[in-house]
Amino acid sequence: MHFDENEPQSARDARFAAERAERREARKSEPLDSRAAHLGAAIATTALLLLTWYGRTVASAIVGGIFLLWFSAALAWTYADGDHGRHALQRAYNATFGWAEGL
Repeated sequence: MHFDENEPQSARDARFAAERAERREARKSEPLDSRAAHLGAAIATTALLLLTWYGRTVASAIVGGIFLLWFSAALAWTYADGDHGRHALQRAYNATFGWAEGL
């Protein structure tokens, strides 16, 4: 972002709003890669199944609740960002389970 000390605040706010809108449109239009998120979801599902299999239902409920809360927060964030529909769900899914990309 370019800063001009002599620029009025209203012009600066308008320029920043236009830049944010451009970035938002670019983010909405690019296709999402969910391979890492699929791997993360598979790992989380396996962990939940193993916890349930060995009788740790309370731990399984806590871990599942954390992932549900994480997904809900990510979905709320994408809706607040102005993204709706299937793309918002994909972005929230990637935000929740995309941590597996580092594996």
